[in-house]
Amino acid sequence: MPSHQQTVSHREESEEALKASLNPLEIRERQSRNKVITAAPSIIITVDKNPGSGDFTSIQAAIDSLPLVNQDKVLIDVHEGIYIEKVIIPSTKAYIKIQGAGAENTVVQWGDTASSQPSGTYGSATFGIDAPYFVAKNITFKVLLAGDASAFAGCKILGAQDTLLDQNGRHYYEDCYIEGSVDFICGEARSYFKGCELHAIATGAVTAQKRNSSLDNNGFSLVNCRVTGSDLVYLGRAWGRFSTTIFAYTYMDSNVIPEGWFDWADPSRQSTVTFGEYQCSGPGSNTAGRVKWSKILTDEEAGRFISLDFIDASEWLDLS
Repeated sequence: MPSHQQTVSHREESEEALKASLNPLEIRERQSRNKVITAAPSIIITVDKNPGSGDFTSIQAAIDSLPLVNQDKVLIDVHEGIYIEKVIIPSTKAYIKIQGAGAENTVVQWGDTASSQPSGTYGSATFGIDAPYFVAKNITFKVLLAGDASAFAGCKILGAQDTLLDQNGRHYYEDCYIEGSVDFICGEARSYFKGCELHAIATGAVTAQKRNSSLDNNGFSLVNCRVTGSDLVYLGRAWGRFSTTIFAYTYMDSNVIPEGWFDWADPSRQSTVTFGEYQCSGPGSNTAGRVKWSKILTDEEAGRFISLDFIDASEWLDLS
């Protein structure tokens, strides 16, 4: 296998020429043609904070080294350390997998807030992913996810308000720890959370899903998860008029507010949202005090949410 540096040096097309010649449709077509790819990465890049110990000393430098329109499966192996940087993966750089040395050992952090960025919450993320077919494993960060067909496993996602801006596309989270306060999982994505711990560090809401139309195909499904924390939280708030969020087979600690759900102070949303629970456990799962407009799902109603077909996983999900 050629080294990454050799791959870079033998590019036949300049990135500037590509940028000038390709429109967004052509970029999507290129990515689509390469959708089915082998399990083994074609390019392996190492990142180490210590000069001389890896190909690059920052994650962003590794990403910047890839072609403008990436069509190869890439593994970026990030060694142990705290990386003080803001990382952006543009939409044209698909098929990237970033793997840390364990969520406790590999940490990416930065200090932006929504108020410090012209684009608000969207621009404040430490780790912004616009590219499709992205995978992250065993690493800690605060994240914005807007690329389709992306997955996270064994990661820690830390913050306060809007910790995980789960913005667009189909996403999968497995065995992740997500910590925050107000609406700490929010956005318009269609996402499946499996075996994740959702930990509240202040009073707020675990989720704020934003489905604005009955025609939109999005929502959050949280399966076999744990809701924990010392501060009271709602399971979800209706950010969108048709907000859709369900919890299934999930352990809920006593910090879950008995009402469970909040309508964003807009009673008209009570008749249009889909907020449901299915076979949950723990002291916070008692539904006796739930708002009347939330649902205790039947087997049939829960079925479409607890299946990985909810995110079309057979078409794209690959954690290898």
